[in-house]
Amino acid sequence: MIRIIKHLCKYWYSVLIVIALLFVQAACDLSLPEYTSRIVNTGIQEGGIEDNVPEAMSVDTFQHAQLFLEDEDAYFVEDHYQLITRDQATKEQLDSYPELKNEDIYLLEEIDHDARDELNQILQKPFTYLLLFSGDSESGKEIEQQMMANLPEEMRQIPDLTMMDVLEMMPEESRQEMTKEMDQAMEDMPDTLYEQSAVQFIRSEYETLGMDTDQIQLNYIFVSGLKMLGLALVSMVATISVGFLGSRIAARLARDLRNQVFTKVVEFSEGEMKQFSTASLITRSTNDIQQVQMLLVFLLRTIFYAPIIAIGGVVKVLATKTGMAWIIAVAVMAILTLVIVLFAIAMPKFKRVQKLIDRLNLVTREILTGLPVIRAFAKEKHEEQRFDKANKDLKNNQLFIVRVMSTMMPLMMFTMNAIAVLIVWEAAKGIDSGIMQVGDMMAFIQYTMQIIMAFLMISLVSIMLPRAIVSIGRIDEVLKTPLTILDPEEPKEGKEKGTVEFKDVSFRYPDADGYMLHHIHFKANKGETVAFIGSTGSGKSTLINLIPRFFEASKGEILVDGVNVKDYDQHDLREKIGYVPQTGILFSGTIASNLRYGKEDATEKEIHEALDIAQASEFVNKLEKGIESPISQGGTNVSGGQKQRLSIARAVIKRPEIYIFDDSFSALDFKTDAALRKALREKTKGSTMLIVAQRISTIMNADKIVVLDDGNVVGIGTHQELLKTCDVYREIALSQLSKEELDYEG
Repeated sequence: MIRIIKHLCKYWYSVLIVIALLFVQAACDLSLPEYTSRIVNTGIQEGGIEDNVPEAMSVDTFQHAQLFLEDEDAYFVEDHYQLITRDQATKEQLDSYPELKNEDIYLLEEIDHDARDELNQILQKPFTYLLLFSGDSESGKEIEQQMMANLPEEMRQIPDLTMMDVLEMMPEESRQEMTKEMDQAMEDMPDTLYEQSAVQFIRSEYETLGMDTDQIQLNYIFVSGLKMLGLALVSMVATISVGFLGSRIAARLARDLRNQVFTKVVEFSEGEMKQFSTASLITRSTNDIQQVQMLLVFLLRTIFYAPIIAIGGVVKVLATKTGMAWIIAVAVMAILTLVIVLFAIAMPKFKRVQKLIDRLNLVTREILTGLPVIRAFAKEKHEEQRFDKANKDLKNNQLFIVRVMSTMMPLMMFTMNAIAVLIVWEAAKGIDSGIMQVGDMMAFIQYTMQIIMAFLMISLVSIMLPRAIVSIGRIDEVLKTPLTILDPEEPKEGKEKGTVEFKDVSFRYPDADGYMLHHIHFKANKGETVAFIGSTGSGKSTLINLIPRFFEASKGEILVDGVNVKDYDQHDLREKIGYVPQTGILFSGTIASNLRYGKEDATEKEIHEALDIAQASEFVNKLEKGIESPISQGGTNVSGGQKQRLSIARAVIKRPEIYIFDDSFSALDFKTDAALRKALREKTKGSTMLIVAQRISTIMNADKIVVLDDGNVVGIGTHQELLKTCDVYREIALSQLSKEELDYEG
């Protein structure tokens, strides 16, 4: 995970934007349950009345409320309400409060948030008591009867005497004492009941004033709904933006990783290439990077969001003061236990996936590239079984993972529904006792589901994380593989032109027990043709591959133009060389594009001249499109000989100082071979040629022939000199040509 985050660091600014958008999205999503609660509690149950601060009160209500207030609170209320008489009323006020036509009322002045909060606290209990004495409450009737019984006889005889009349007639000290007794008697009453009672009284007061309470309720629900819609739209925009940016970051990172892997692989010498199979490198460049990309998209869109929503949900749940926070802990523990158990079972299988994909790619590549041999030996059934085994191993591994993971979602849904039932069960008790409202329960359920989903999202990353961690490890393995062939800090330039010299060179392959080449020493001067011959496995191809630094010499020095190849920039060194590999390699495109691989700005004239030298003009001119004829991938639409001649033409068009032909004439017939060598001698005078060949006829006219046997130089000289002095060379020559032919050619 740390390695993945490390790769993300270069996109820190985009990641910060994503995180900021996730906070916006989370803030919107966490606000929606609160609005749902308000619509249910305030909009439906309380008629759209938000708090205990009425916008208007009758004179009687205002005076009666003050009977239950201390002087300081009473003065505070008086400071924030203004008496409006019928004569002072404006048309707008008369329309809003129809009863103002008949009596004076108190209207709330413009106040700030803090003042409203204080008024809300002050007026809550007075309105609750007013509702108590004005309704059919048993508690209110009981208090009223007790107070009436304590009144003098002459007061009890007053007709239509109300509780409010009694309170007004009582001395202030007695009234305050009674209020304290009422407060003590109702101290166990939940705050929610106080709030609901006060709101109920305010609603009845609004009806008394002729206000349209239905419209107040409708307006509140409509405005709250619009706010929810606005939050949902902001959340949607944030979600889309996060998805776009997250996908963009992941795609860019995947692009960069592919570039880094490809660039690193291109820099590999043959020694590093042998550490990784071609199939594995392809898998690492495609499937492994795709796994990392998928994880990053999920990480940026979901995993970064989950902790924000989880922490925010917990804060919101605790703020509801429902006393049910323990349910969250139960839910989280249940989910974590489930996830840990499932992934303890599936994790070993996750780690095998990429290796099994490697194996399947390897088998597939071997079969597809070796089809002619497979068919020639009638081994189709054997290879089908080999592919089927690799395929089934991958299938069985993935099926096991899918079966284990498929149980996760049903178990998660069962857990979520069980938690919802538990919340309803517990909340029902609170609603019944008046300490909780229905909207609070609904909000609690929504917050709980958000928290559970957050932990579910965090757990889902475990499905992708093991494969992605394995994948990023495999990618890093390529990127961190040390290069054995490096450019020098201060490259040198050649002192001579076209010379190649080996000074006591020995070489062994990485991890090999013994040396492949032993103490090689020779020099090819400018314009010379130097040939290399020997039995199969004697080290001919290995020797010439040391010149362009495909491998690094283990001991000794290799000089090109008088400078050690290790002191050259690799690009500059290879610019001096025209290399034709043992197996002709062509790229998809056209004949012209393949030849321009040797020289990008080659003209048609230069292309045709190179084709003439390589003896390829005859078959190219017969093609309908000539040099613009298409070449399929790998050059499969041309023969082996044609492919080899086009490879030679590609090297010739470069006009290098040094030509290297690694057994590049093997697919040519004797006539074409002879014509090609003649054209090369005539057209490439001044260039040094190094030729690896199996045919004596190909090299017998060389200026110098180096004979190799088991990695040792056993002879150097001309054809005639070696026939006399080198037994190995003579045996090879006699195995191919008769004595008469050898004498004739000599």
